[in-house]
Amino acid sequence: MPKAGGRFVTATSAVVRAMIQVVLDPSSLLQGLGSFALVGIFFIVFIESGVLFPFLPGDSLLVAAAILAPILHLRVWWIAAIGAVAAVAGDQVGYHLGQRFGRRWFKPDARILKTSRLEKAEAFFAQHGPVALVLGRFVPVVRTYVPLAAGVSELEYRRFTRWNILGAVAWATLMTTAGALLGHVPLIANHIDMLAIVIVMVSVLPMVISGIAKHRKALQPDSV
Repeated sequence: MPKAGGRFVTATSAVVRAMIQVVLDPSSLLQGLGSFALVGIFFIVFIESGVLFPFLPGDSLLVAAAILAPILHLRVWWIAAIGAVAAVAGDQVGYHLGQRFGRRWFKPDARILKTSRLEKAEAFFAQHGPVALVLGRFVPVVRTYVPLAAGVSELEYRRFTRWNILGAVAWATLMTTAGALLGHVPLIANHIDMLAIVIVMVSVLPMVISGIAKHRKALQPDSV
């Protein structure tokens, strides 16, 4: 048992280190993957999109991959295609999980599957309808839970699939195009790690602003 526990701790530590590397230094991760870079991109985007693990920033990964495309011996459109396919596949999984299991997996005090996160995604989906599958794709955390909310609300599957494909293609195309353009700027190309941090900060900015606005509203006394 102690050996099994030790292996579990070691494996967990390795996963945490990999997550931190994806967030802060995607270029090292991609170059370390070498010829398996596209495989790594697929699985990271897929997991972020559909396996209810929202802390893998696919945005910075796709941008970094496009910047490094010449070094990795990849074409930018290959990266965009893999990113789009992974995003579509992940969202399909999220939809079916929501449709089949609904809210049963979520708890108020859970670390990842928090009820509050699902409720925010459901509110976002209720406000924007199927378009949320496109808009939510550009917001970390939200893009993980919106497909689940679509499944919970039993959005018609064909409609979900159409909007899912549109959002995934738009997102992957925009991220890789931005990376390809930024790759021609030496200052940025030589500091991808800093760019990744900036992308993460910009991506979560809408959630921070929304949280501040809600906090201020809660502090205001009710008007009579």
